[in-house]
Amino acid sequence: MSARAAHAMKLSGYMPALPTPFTDDDKIDYSAFKRLCGLQIEHGATALVVCGTTGEAATLTLAEQAQLIRIAVAAAHGRVPVVAGAGSNATEHAVELSREAEANGADALLSVTPYYNKPTQDGLYLHFRDIAAATSLPLILYDVPSRTARGLADDTVVRLAELPGIIGLKDATGDIGRPLRLRTLLGADFTLLSGDDASSLGFIAQGGDGCISVASNLVPSLCAAIAAAWRRGDALRAQQLMLAIAPLIAALSCETNPAPLKYALSLCGLVSSKVRLPLVEISVHGRRVVGSALARLAAEYPDCMLDRAAIPAHPRGLVAAHSG
Repeated sequence: MSARAAHAMKLSGYMPALPTPFTDDDKIDYSAFKRLCGLQIEHGATALVVCGTTGEAATLTLAEQAQLIRIAVAAAHGRVPVVAGAGSNATEHAVELSREAEANGADALLSVTPYYNKPTQDGLYLHFRDIAAATSLPLILYDVPSRTARGLADDTVVRLAELPGIIGLKDATGDIGRPLRLRTLLGADFTLLSGDDASSLGFIAQGGDGCISVASNLVPSLCAAIAAAWRRGDALRAQQLMLAIAPLIAALSCETNPAPLKYALSLCGLVSSKVRLPLVEISVHGRRVVGSALARLAAEYPDCMLDRAAIPAHPRGLVAAHSG
């Protein structure tokens, strides 16, 4: 088995894009983060993804990112891979972040398409080539044009896949036809991961390996059950479970990620709802949307949450308790 195939086998199923918890004075709550890592592993996460979009990496210092990676690595203790976000719109900075992630024990890198600069496809190729050459860690490309204003063309992905260090793609475009196109061009060893919960099952059905997920922060066991059902050929069960979590997925997109997720996790007593500026906490309306979706899912699947002790059994109770 090739090294790329081995990495692909490890990076499959649903893996949480972990948020970074903050305290009221805007410091990182490292204890809460450690608890999140442990709970995720206990509930079937196939990897821990830290310092990404959901982790508010753009507002973290280098020292904060290093500490978060170290905590995740210690919590994983070799049981699941730790994928560290290490992207930047400056190639030299991305190289620095990648080397730091390697030094702190990460198993793989998640490197986002450079934002703001709007480079050409040749520029994107050279950017990722230099990052891959600077570290021995496998690198997963991250294509999220809604945030970066520049997408990775299929041809560029194919060119980059020829480099030995680049082993996969996180696709947050919502294009469920892309895995089928790329799988034909790249073969089975290249890891294809969805970055969009709403279309993740369709992505997997078209040849994808899994999803780097926001929703799995809240319902990892249900997400793991979706992946397991699909693997054993039970498409109907996978679809039923996806329909069950669809309202929660929609609610988590009601305002800018990760504010809705953090509010939902705060209802579970796991983290504060605090985010760092320029992000702000979700509105009263958003809290009602998230609270209602969370409570309804908890009522239907009472054991699906990481920690539901603080969630009232009836949706109206939760909405009333958290709508102010």
